[in-house]
Amino acid sequence: MTQLKPIVAHIDSIPTTPGKFKSSQYIHRLRYHSSLPKLTLWSLLFLALIFFFFVLSPPSSPSLAAESSRRNLQNTAWGGPVWERRVRSSARVRSRTGLSVLVTGAAGFVGTHVSISLKRRGDGVLGLDNFNSYYDIGLKRSRRALLERTGVFVVEGDINDAVLLRKLFDMVAFTHVMHLAAQAGVRYAMQNPGSYVQSNVAGFVNLLEVCKSVNPQPAIVWASSSSVYGLNSKVPFSEKDRTDHPASLYAATKKADEAIAHVYNHIYGLSITGLRFFTVYGPWGRPDMAYFFFTRDILKGKRITIFEGPDHSTVARDFTYIDDIVKGCLAALDTAKKSTGSGGKKKGSAQLRIYNLGNTSPVPVSKLVSTLEKHLKVKAKRKVLPLPRNGDVPYTHANISLARKELHYKPTTDLETGLKKFVKWYLNYYDAKKKSAW
Repeated sequence: MTQLKPIVAHIDSIPTTPGKFKSSQYIHRLRYHSSLPKLTLWSLLFLALIFFFFVLSPPSSPSLAAESSRRNLQNTAWGGPVWERRVRSSARVRSRTGLSVLVTGAAGFVGTHVSISLKRRGDGVLGLDNFNSYYDIGLKRSRRALLERTGVFVVEGDINDAVLLRKLFDMVAFTHVMHLAAQAGVRYAMQNPGSYVQSNVAGFVNLLEVCKSVNPQPAIVWASSSSVYGLNSKVPFSEKDRTDHPASLYAATKKADEAIAHVYNHIYGLSITGLRFFTVYGPWGRPDMAYFFFTRDILKGKRITIFEGPDHSTVARDFTYIDDIVKGCLAALDTAKKSTGSGGKKKGSAQLRIYNLGNTSPVPVSKLVSTLEKHLKVKAKRKVLPLPRNGDVPYTHANISLARKELHYKPTTDLETGLKKFVKWYLNYYDAKKKSAW
């Protein structure tokens, strides 16, 4: 068994590049510990979500409609000889045993790190991202510039654009899809619920529809979430635990996606692996994550809010450093079996897996703040409030025994080390932006 071999990260904390992980003996068949009625229930929930948000919900505001219109106009710009050459060049495999991978959400946090790691080990990589305005587009553009320096071309388009997806598959025979595009964030679902259904559910179905129809069908690895464990009180969270009590709409869409993945695997023979990420953090991260906006507000001297659970209980998260997540993603890609369908018809049973990717060491949010204070050399102004009922859960803790056994997944970065790297990146990145604005 070839071991995962890290390559030294650069100062910008480009992720460690694991070596190719090969395995033929570990095939994990996802065991949904639920009956057919439960799958039917989730299918009905999915249909209800679609009906509610696209039939009963009020019309979009003019600003949202305008943004959507602008995005659609942008998406019509793809195509042409130069564009096609860039697509093929980016997706070209450079190593003898390399993969050809379509990475959706490539300009996102995890997508950027995974794309660079794949490219650096010789795989063909093509990115796809719609560059939406959920958070700072400038940061996404900077990630794209980093990707381009590594040789990864990012197509600006949406996973709901079936014509574009078919065009990409017509041009490139992708062996794998790394599906990371999604509407992220737990709290934002209360402001814009329709975006979660449109991106996380409809977008996922659209991608699977295209993947089932192409020949050869690609193997699919996609990002689920630890949020599916919802209100579970049993810890650590195991893949065998129930996931039918979501605490947020975001969690419900990811749970629906897991049921949808089961359907497309069962009917069409798609090889599908879901990865439940646990609170990923690190350089080039998302500004909506606590460690990121705590850093920003501490440096600005603003008061930060730390939540506590019932009866003043501790709120803790299983913070997982980005390089560890990348190793898990690449191991999932390398151990994914081929899909068994052809032309939309299943010709044999196909691999279906689900794994937790966490750090297994939950840390109180108060300790996260103390660690940031240490590395920033600035004292935080703290305000402690009860945890609101906005979709957040008080505690997450991953059981990674299955991923350790079948993917040889072994997280190695503790919070102290990871936050030190993040703070170094943050200060360098935003200091450079300030200087460029002078």
